[in-house]
Amino acid sequence: MEFLKRSLDEIEPPTCPNCHIEMKWYRSVKVAESPLTIDHFFMCPHCSRVSEMRSIVRAQSSGPPSKLSAPVCREEFAA
Repeated sequence: MEFLKRSLDEIEPPTCPNCHIEMKWYRSVKVAESPLTIDHFFMCPHCSRVSEMRSIVRAQSSGPPSKLSAPVCREEFAA
């Protein structure tokens, strides 16, 4: 479910071509696994027109951070 939240954060809601107001999020559906592709559906609150947007979620690295602190040698501080 976390990937759905991340994918929705990256896009802006479309504007209804009929009413010219911002559409509201309706639902999201996972389309493909690799790369992770999600279809987002938005609905106009005034005329109920539905619009679709597609997003691709980049995989987050589950490994260690790219920058780790170096071990401190205690002999350097003894002097």
